[in-house]
Amino acid sequence: MEKKVLVAEDSSVIQNLTKRILSFQNYHIDSVKNGKEVLDYLATTTPDIILLDINMPIMNGIDCAKAVRELPDAEKAKVPIIAISGNAQNYTLDYLQSVGFNEFLPKPLNFDLLVELVNQYTA
Repeated sequence: MEKKVLVAEDSSVIQNLTKRILSFQNYHIDSVKNGKEVLDYLATTTPDIILLDINMPIMNGIDCAKAVRELPDAEKAKVPIIAISGNAQNYTLDYLQSVGFNEFLPKPLNFDLLVELVNQYTA
């Protein structure tokens, strides 16, 4: 069965590149532009993993990751979340894990590492 990846990223360039790379790996990709849309998506669908940009309009990735971890649906609350960021704020992996992320991928994205992490968390 095809694994579902939710890409939450306000840059359509990064969104499209990520979709292209992961679709070659036989993943089903859905995408949204901000954290609120992630929560709307989760109201009806459970992805196998979320790739979540930290800097997005309306609801950023930090607030979104916290909200996902607090969802009443235990399955959805446990979905692996990988932070994607240029990391201008210099977040540490420890901090990101403390708010609910499993891993951190810096921009510019290393697509080999992206595929490796998605494979690892959806195995």
